[in-house]
Amino acid sequence: MFALAILAFIAFVFLLQLFFQWFTPAFWFNPAAALAQPWTFITSIFLHGGFAHLFFNGFALFMFGPFLEQRIGSRRFLEVFFAAGIAGSIFYYLFVVAGITPNLPALGASGAIFGILGALAVLTPDLQVLVFFFPMRMQQAAIVWVLFEFLGTFNTSSGIASAAHLGGLFIGLAYAKFLVKPNAQAW
Repeated sequence: MFALAILAFIAFVFLLQLFFQWFTPAFWFNPAAALAQPWTFITSIFLHGGFAHLFFNGFALFMFGPFLEQRIGSRRFLEVFFAAGIAGSIFYYLFVVAGITPNLPALGASGAIFGILGALAVLTPDLQVLVFFFPMRMQQAAIVWVLFEFLGTFNTSSGIASAAHLGGLFIGLAYAKFLVKPNAQAW
């Protein structure tokens, strides 16, 4: 299971962040240096800004990652995870360049996690999940997440890279839509 291996790797990276102060700024996504340090579009996915950030991303990866991986296979799961994570960095970068989001370093697996959730919204639209303690279908949850994260992109003081979440979610939705046979009703 690659989902659980990624989770273990993220936990290991977090330990490195705790023990080596230089580690986080060496690998986070800094929009001001993004084109000079293109690897940070990927490396930032594995960093986290604190234990709560790590816990919530880790919990979501633990709950939904293996479920998606079993449905689409390990190779496709990795494709969704990395494509959504990288798309999250790209969306964040574009929102910074457009002047919508402040030019601050970003880190976390949230874009990749939202990609997993987006893929599940297409592949398992009737899956019941809790969103803010309210039960709803995964397809409805995806709509709520899009609206919430879209509005979040304009909250410059939140410290949350909502644009990265949107980028990951859109890639997950698109990837899963590509996987669904044309005659199937999935969305």
